Amino acid sequence: MRFSLSLITAVFLALAASGCDRGEQPDSQATAQPTGTIVGRASAGELLPPITVRQGDGTTLALPALAGRPVLINLWATWCAPCVVEMPMLDELAQDGLRVVTISQDLTGAEAVAPFFAARDFQAIEPWLDPDMALTDHYDGGNLPMSIYYDAEGREVWRVIGDLDWTGENAAELLGEAD
Repeated sequence: MRFSLSLITAVFLALAASGCDRGEQPDSQATAQPTGTIVGRASAGELLPPITVRQGDGTTLALPALAGRPVLINLWATWCAPCVVEMPMLDELAQDGLRVVTISQDLTGAEAVAPFFAARDFQAIEPWLDPDMALTDHYDGGNLPMSIYYDAEGREVWRVIGDLDWTGENAAELLGEAD
């Protein structure tokens, strides 16, 4: 194969131009959201959905009962790699005082979720289940993870579709919106 010097130079320059931004904004990459993460506000103001989730032992939680303080609802599944990565960060948020309600979208419910939680040392998040995927239908989504933030009045502030570093500055800024 023969490549012309000008073609090789052009490819090299294109690759160099698409690399890390080390210009005047050195922190721009440090605060970037993970690829594919979307923060949506189209449903801002909508109330917590009239849906009830449950735990493997039969305990139920009607989501409207969460009103009264800010709450982060996280839809996840045991088979979703970004979801699994987020779980310890969400547990840390919950330990810091934010109500975090993780709701599995696994079709097998407790059969998948109970061993997942048993194998980890979560301190503050609980294994809520939605095996009928009523919340996936409600939020018009199928993309996981999905996190929806509600203010103390039970009104949606924003939703994040995709994974997020919940310990980072972007998350702190977003979570500060309902204080």
